[in-house]
Amino acid sequence: MIPLKTIEDLISKHSILEKDLSSVEIDKKLFAEKSKEYSDLSQIIENAKQYASFENDKKELEKILNDKNNDEELMNMAKLELLELKSEFEKNEKKLKLFLLPKDEADKKNAIIEIRAGTGGLEASLFAADLFKMYEKVSFKKKWILELISISKSEAGGLKEVIALIKGNNIYSTLKYESGVHRVQRVPDTETQGRVHTSAATVAVLPEAEEVDIKIKDSDLRIDVFRSGGPGGQSVNTTDSAVRITHIPTGLSVSQQDEKSQHKNKAKGLKILRARLYEMERSRIDQERSRDRKSKIGTGDRSERIRTYNFPQGRVTDHRINLTIHRLEEFLEGEAFDEMIESLTLQAQEESLSSL
Repeated sequence: MIPLKTIEDLISKHSILEKDLSSVEIDKKLFAEKSKEYSDLSQIIENAKQYASFENDKKELEKILNDKNNDEELMNMAKLELLELKSEFEKNEKKLKLFLLPKDEADKKNAIIEIRAGTGGLEASLFAADLFKMYEKVSFKKKWILELISISKSEAGGLKEVIALIKGNNIYSTLKYESGVHRVQRVPDTETQGRVHTSAATVAVLPEAEEVDIKIKDSDLRIDVFRSGGPGGQSVNTTDSAVRITHIPTGLSVSQQDEKSQHKNKAKGLKILRARLYEMERSRIDQERSRDRKSKIGTGDRSERIRTYNFPQGRVTDHRINLTIHRLEEFLEGEAFDEMIESLTLQAQEESLSSL
């Protein structure tokens, strides 16, 4: 049971915000903040009111049921109403608990997605390219903006590594469960005897960090510049435009050479570095809060095998929630992607609720 005082506080807060927002004297900045809070509360306010009135409504119906002078029709109606009331109470309680769960401040941020070919040689790089295309298609369908930060290609159209920034609404909350090892089982084009090979790619999803989220001192950075190198070792251009940024306190290092401008490469490198430092700090705080972190969905552990894409059987299986979707081609086209994300989100919420 949620304490009634907590629910009454929500209802009271909603009323106060409504009154404040109707005032002509409210500051513009304050108006935006309060509007957002009011909008969030408005999604749950009816559930809160029904939850708060449950005990009184229940007593009224029980009074009818306990009065032997009432006719059978009225008693039956009261029984049905009581069943519906209890059912609604359970639904409202779950919705309110989800609303009251601690919010992840990163959920509303844009995300930086890093995909790297893992074990499996050339086939792993082809799979990394397939994964990147899948996220591109998902972004297109959802009208997100995908900006390429860096890309390293392999032979035959594969990708050794690709890093991109995805911008839109609540991107990190949607993609955060993608972090981990993605495994593929299929017959490679180069396989003459039709044997199924297993290879893998790693995906890391990081919330985009602003300067206000993580402050980096200039004195903590070592910046090296060098000439950009292309395939086979040849120079991409004749100037020292490539940049390697090392964060001295942590030893984290980022290299960036996709742009011809040293300034642009540095800006992109700092964006990646800031995201990695922000995620490192978030992980440290999470581990301090919860020692059983590894049992949770979405730990961000890049060594954890989270999903298998089996081409011979046309299925994709998420091992964290034991969900199998038998529409692999659709999934890679971004069609069945929401089904997987919704199931992962729901399971993560259930875990959070059970730990309260």
